[in-house]
Amino acid sequence: MEKIPSFNACVQKSIIDHWDLDALTDFKGQTLQYHDVARKIEKLHILFENSGVQKGDKIALAGRNCANWAVAFLATLTYGAVAVPVLHEFTADQMHNIVNHSEAKLLFVGDVVATTIDATKMPHLEGIIYIPDYSLVLSRTDKLTFAREHLNEIFGKKYPKYFRREHISYHIEQTPDELALINYTSGTTGFSKGVMIPYRALWSNLDFAVGVLGPHVSPGAHIISILPMAHMYGMAFEFIFEFCSGCHIYYLNRIPSPAIIAQAFTEIKPKVIIAVPLVIEKIIRKRVFPKIQNNKMRLLLNMPVINKKINQKIKEQVAAAFGGEFYEIIIGGAAFNREVEAFLTRIGLPFTVGYGATECAPIITYADYNDFVPTSCGKAVVHMEVKINSSDPQNVPGEILARGLNVMLGYYKNEEATREALDEEGWYHTGDLGLMDENGNVFIKGRSKNMLLGSNGQNIYPEEIEDKLNSMTLVTESVVVQDGEKLIGLVFPDFDEANNLGLNNEDLANLMEQNRLELNAILPAYCKLSSIEIHAEEFEKTPKKSIKRFKYQR
Repeated sequence: MEKIPSFNACVQKSIIDHWDLDALTDFKGQTLQYHDVARKIEKLHILFENSGVQKGDKIALAGRNCANWAVAFLATLTYGAVAVPVLHEFTADQMHNIVNHSEAKLLFVGDVVATTIDATKMPHLEGIIYIPDYSLVLSRTDKLTFAREHLNEIFGKKYPKYFRREHISYHIEQTPDELALINYTSGTTGFSKGVMIPYRALWSNLDFAVGVLGPHVSPGAHIISILPMAHMYGMAFEFIFEFCSGCHIYYLNRIPSPAIIAQAFTEIKPKVIIAVPLVIEKIIRKRVFPKIQNNKMRLLLNMPVINKKINQKIKEQVAAAFGGEFYEIIIGGAAFNREVEAFLTRIGLPFTVGYGATECAPIITYADYNDFVPTSCGKAVVHMEVKINSSDPQNVPGEILARGLNVMLGYYKNEEATREALDEEGWYHTGDLGLMDENGNVFIKGRSKNMLLGSNGQNIYPEEIEDKLNSMTLVTESVVVQDGEKLIGLVFPDFDEANNLGLNNEDLANLMEQNRLELNAILPAYCKLSSIEIHAEEFEKTPKKSIKRFKYQR
């Protein structure tokens, strides 16, 4: 195996090199410079050391994105403990289970989580620490209580003058396969597994990002963190890469509604935008499509000479909505709607679609927007190889397999699941189905677990039907399910727009029936929908905004 640099050494170097630059800002709140981050990390190291935390002990973090969450995470890794990031959207019971299953010694909690969890259901925890000010919510040991009460005093004795660059000394001697963090997948199949991410995978994802984005992002560049840091996609590409590059990261620590996100883009003007499809689709559908889908605009877009100028104007408006200074928009985490993707391609917006999995921390395939093939998700990234488990990978979908430095060690305390996911040759079996063209571009066809079997044995990929259905009139999102030999489309309509148009429930039902007939006209016989059922509420989703399909199966 090639010599793999120390990940924590990259963190240490960035703090030293960017000492006086802005590092982390809570949007409309506090800003920490890199030297402030270093000082806070040092105080947490003193707290860990004096309360008896050993290298390799687990420390869980559950809270919304904020500067202090990021500091606590970095403090955990640079101390040599194992971080257990927990998505704040998880239920209290899920959090209790994760803390217990991971054998966490300490738990950091945000303001909302602090009010929902029950410490009595996590009997092995030694303490709970409040993220906003690192105060103790709960202490079960005298050591921890003493360490927190005397923290400033101990820090002052250790550094009587002031804390400087040369005082930094982190856990940088880790081996590539040493466990860095356990990330519990939310999963669209209902069961959460603890993915064991080694240091080599964190470094490899960082090295990939430095290679492809480093030339376009310099120290001091602005980045907005929208995705949860407790999810590998947000952690790797909105936090770790940027922090190790000396960037200034802004956290939208309120619930990032489209309005707040739009305001943040305008004010912060990020250099790179990392997003899940839902965020991009909402902005395009709510802010752009209404302006261009009137009769006058349609007429102009059908005139070849004017079409080019109009598209350029639209591109400028869309780019402005995202701050106007970004190198590219990287979309991943879930399937991207084809209509929106085709629109962005037509106007020439610099965007690309990547593909990954928590089990690869997370990146598997990517292409710069200049090389991106529409409807693909790029090629295997540096340090990784990808193949399609199919007799004819260009024409017959097969499972996507990935191997390389990014791949996990396995699932924590779950050997059976590990054996199912990792084969003897080191290939990670993603559970996703795809094709690969002669140039190595991967095209995702759906989840193998989601694949439905038609009455004559045909493979039906519900995601492909849903993608078409989601582009139809007043359809916000959909799930295609099987009921016996019938296929049914469950649809959550755009009720706001329906109300604006004065449509009642009967009108909506008639409209959906019209959508069904139009959809069936372009689908093979075995994929046709027998009915559409209207859902009154949004479908339940995972934190990366994939629909929890298992909840809707018949």
